[in-house]
Amino acid sequence: MIRHDTNRIDPKRRATIDHKRKQFASAPYMHQEYHHRMNIYQVPPTAEIRLEEFERWAIDRLRVLAELEACMFRNRTSAETSDHIKPLLDKWLRLDSNSSSAQGCTDPRLHDQRRKDHYSHFILRLAFSSTEDLRRRFARVEEVLFRLRFQAENARERQDFVASLSFGWEAVEEHEKRAFAQEFLNATPSLKKSDLEDGSWVKVDFQTVPELIEGRRVFVKSGKAYVPSKEQISIVLAGFHDRLEQGLELTARALPRLDEDDRLSPILDHLSKNFATPDSSLADSDTTLPGVPITASSVDHISQHFPLCMRNLHMNLRKNSHLKHFGRLQYTLFLKGLGLTMEDCLIFWRQSFKLITDDTFNKEYRYNIRHAYGDVGGDAIRRGRGYSPFSCQKILTEHPPGSGESHGCPYRHFSVENLTSLLQTIGVSDWEVLRGVKDDVEKRRYHIACNRVFEWAHTSELQQVKADNSWKATGLDTIVHPNTYFKRSYLLKSGLNRETGRMQGDHMEM
Repeated sequence: MIRHDTNRIDPKRRATIDHKRKQFASAPYMHQEYHHRMNIYQVPPTAEIRLEEFERWAIDRLRVLAELEACMFRNRTSAETSDHIKPLLDKWLRLDSNSSSAQGCTDPRLHDQRRKDHYSHFILRLAFSSTEDLRRRFARVEEVLFRLRFQAENARERQDFVASLSFGWEAVEEHEKRAFAQEFLNATPSLKKSDLEDGSWVKVDFQTVPELIEGRRVFVKSGKAYVPSKEQISIVLAGFHDRLEQGLELTARALPRLDEDDRLSPILDHLSKNFATPDSSLADSDTTLPGVPITASSVDHISQHFPLCMRNLHMNLRKNSHLKHFGRLQYTLFLKGLGLTMEDCLIFWRQSFKLITDDTFNKEYRYNIRHAYGDVGGDAIRRGRGYSPFSCQKILTEHPPGSGESHGCPYRHFSVENLTSLLQTIGVSDWEVLRGVKDDVEKRRYHIACNRVFEWAHTSELQQVKADNSWKATGLDTIVHPNTYFKRSYLLKSGLNRETGRMQGDHMEM
C-alpha cells in the first residue's frame, strides 16, 4: 500500500499565480543607461512604451533593414551601401555620438535616440523569430547594420565600446608586444610599426577569426590569435552574431506566450509580412506632379511610365475593353493617386468600356468608382476621401488573381515564361536583365525584380542625377509603391527636379 504525504503540495497547485502570468508577477522596471552609441542588444528593455511608439519605432527600423537587404541583393559594395544608407539612417534611425553633445551620454536627446534603437531591435526580434527563414534574414541585415555603424564610429568611442564588452578576450601586455614585435610584422604584411604602439591589442582563440587568418592579418601562437585594434571588427561581429542567434532562438521559444495578447499579435504579424516588401504610406507629396495635367485623355501617353503591374492592367483594358472587379479597383486607386479627378476617372472608364451602353455603365460601374474616391458610402469612407492606392506589399499579399483576372503583381503571379514575354513586349530586351529578373523571382524578391527593370529603363537618367547631385539619396531608395514608381519615372524622363518640379538646372524656389 502506498502512503501519501499529506504535507506535500501538488506541484501544479503550488504557485499562487497562474503559471502563464507568473512571468509578469515581478517584472521590475529597470532604467536603461546608454553609455555608448553602439549596442549589442544583450539586455532586453523593460520600461513601458505607448502602443503607437511600439509600432512606429518598429516600422522606422524596418525601413532601414529592408533597404539594407535590397542593397545586398543588388551586390552593392560596402562603400556604396554606406553612402546609400546614411541619409536613411539619419531620417529613420539616427544615432549621434557622445562627442556631438557637451553633456555626453547624459544628453536626453542621445538617450531618446538610443532608446528607440534599443526597443525597435527587440520589437522586430519578436516579429521575425517565428520561422527559420525570418530569423536568418533578420540576423543577416542586423549584422550589416552593426558593421556599418561600427566602421563609422570614431576611434576613441569605438575603443571605449570594445572595452565595455564582456567577450572573454585577453589584453596583450606590453612585454608581449615587445617580445613578438618582429613576428607581428612578419606575419602581417599590412601591419605598420605605428600599429604596434596601439595599446588595444587582444588575443583570442584562433578559431574565432578564420577570415583574419586566411587573409594573413594576424599573428598566431599557441592557439591564440593576436588581433590589433583595426582588425577587431571581425571578433566584435562574431560575438554580436553569436549573441543574436542565441537571442533569436530564445525569443522563438517564448513566442507562444504572446498569443493571448490581442494588441501585439496583429502588429507583429503585419511587421513580419512587411519584411518581404516594406509597406509604404503614400503622402500627398508622392502622388501629385506640379504643373503636370493628369486627365482622361493623357492616361495613354503617361502609361509608358507605369510599373509593370499597372502597365499590364492598362494593356488588358485596351485589348478587352473591360477589367474585372479587383483589376478595376487596383487601377482606379492608382490613377486616383496620380492626381486624376473623379470626373476625369469616370470619363476614362466610360470611354474604355466602349462595348457597353451608358445605362449599363451607370448601373454597374459608376457607383464603385465614386465609392473609391469617397464621394459615396459611409461617413468613414467620405471623411477619409475614399481608399488609398495599393502599395506593393498589399498587391503581393492580398486577392491573388484568378482565371480571366489581370490584377496583382506580374513578378509574383505570372509564370517565368509569361513574365519574360510581357517584359519583352514593353521593350526590355537586355538578356542580362531578364536573367536577373528570373533569379529574383525564383528567390521571391519581387520588389527587387521590379527595381531592376526600373534601373535598366532609366540608366542614363539615374547616372545624370547622381553625377550632378540634383536628387537627394532618399529620393533614390528602393521603390515599394506603384505611384512612387510612376512619379520617379516621369521626373527622370522629363528632366525635372524631384524637390521643385522644375528642370534640373533651375534652382529657383517654387
